[in-house]
Amino acid sequence: MAGPLEGVKVLELAGIGPAPFCCMMLADAGADVLRVERIKGGLTGGLTSKDGDVKSGSPHWDLLNRGRRSLSLDLKDPANVELVLKAASKADILVEGWRPGVAERLGVGPEVCMKRNPRLVYGRMTGWGQDGPLAMRAGHDIDYIAISGALWAIGRNGERPVPPINLVGDFGGGGMLAAFGLLAALVEAGRSGQGQVVDIAMVDGASVLMTMVYALREFGVWQDDRGANLLDTGAPFYEVYETADGQYMAVGAIEPQFYAELLKGLGIESDSDLPGQMDRSRWPEMKERFVGIFKTRTRAEWESIFDGVDACVAPVLSPAEAPQYPHNRARSTYVERDGQIQPAPAPRFSRTPSAIVRPAPHPGAGGEDALREWGVA
Repeated sequence: MAGPLEGVKVLELAGIGPAPFCCMMLADAGADVLRVERIKGGLTGGLTSKDGDVKSGSPHWDLLNRGRRSLSLDLKDPANVELVLKAASKADILVEGWRPGVAERLGVGPEVCMKRNPRLVYGRMTGWGQDGPLAMRAGHDIDYIAISGALWAIGRNGERPVPPINLVGDFGGGGMLAAFGLLAALVEAGRSGQGQVVDIAMVDGASVLMTMVYALREFGVWQDDRGANLLDTGAPFYEVYETADGQYMAVGAIEPQFYAELLKGLGIESDSDLPGQMDRSRWPEMKERFVGIFKTRTRAEWESIFDGVDACVAPVLSPAEAPQYPHNRARSTYVERDGQIQPAPAPRFSRTPSAIVRPAPHPGAGGEDALREWGVA
C-alpha cells in the first residue's frame, strides 16, 4: 500500500539540514522526490561514512536523503538550468534551502518556475527568512534559536544556556514547519489551482515552538530565570537524575497522582516532613533529596521499581540503546534498511502507511529514471 502522498512530485534543490529532513518526511509519506545536487561546492563539508568512502552499490551514509533519486548538475550550465525548469513544470512542490537570491541568480527562482507551472508550491527554507536585517547573514541552528528566546530557556539555574543539538531550529522549527507549510499550500492549490511561495524561516519556527512558554509567562507562572520553572529543571519532579552506575533516569511526574506514585517508588510517600508538590520555596531541598535517593540504585533497578507504574519515570537511553528498548522494538520505532539502523517513518497512517522506499542515493543515482517517469526528456 502506497503512502498518503503517492502521486505528489517534489523537486528538491539540495541543501543541508532542515530542507533534506523535510523532503525525507515527504518521501517517507509516499511523495516522489527528485533531489538535484549541485556538482560544484560540495554540500557535506568533506564528510564520509564511518567506514570511509562508501563502496559502489551500497547505500549512502546520509539517512536524511533516503527515499529519493538524485541528479548531479552544474547549474552554471544553461542546459542544466533548463532541465531543472522542465522538472519544475512537472512538480507539485519545489524545495530550496539557499540564501535569499541564490535561486534567482541561478535562474531557478520562484518567478521563472511558477511561470512554467502556476500550480507549483515553491518552498524556501532559510534560517532568518527571506527578508529582515539578518536575511543575508550566515547562521546556524544555534543562532536562530538564540534570537527566538528558545535557547535562553534551555539550561540549568545559574548556568549558561545549553544548545539542544540542532533539534529545535533545524528540524522542529525548520524541517517539520516546512513539511506542514508545503502541504498546507498544496491543499490550497488543489482548491484554487494556484501555487504560492512558502517562506520557511527557522527563527519563525523556533518562535512558534515557544508559544506555550509565552502563554505561561502571560499567566504569571513562568519566570525568565533559567532552571526555575516547571519544565526547565526547576521542579524536582521534572528532572534527570543520576543513578548508582552513572546512568540516568528521567522524571516527569507533573500531575498530583503521578507525583504520588513517584514518592511511593522512592520510598518516601509516608514521610511527615514532605512539602506540598508546588511549594516552590522547597523545590531545591526536594531536588537534593531526590538526587541522593536516585544514587542509591542502578538504572536497571529503578527501571524495575517503576515498571508498570504511572509515575512518568523512564530510563535515559543513548542513541545506541534506543533501537533495542522493548517499547521501541514492539512498535518498530527503529528499522534496519540495507544494513542501516534508522528511525522509522512517522507519523503512522492506518490505511496508507509510510515506508522507506529506497535508501539514500549517491549523488546522481537514479535521477535519469525519475526524469523519464516525470515525462522530462
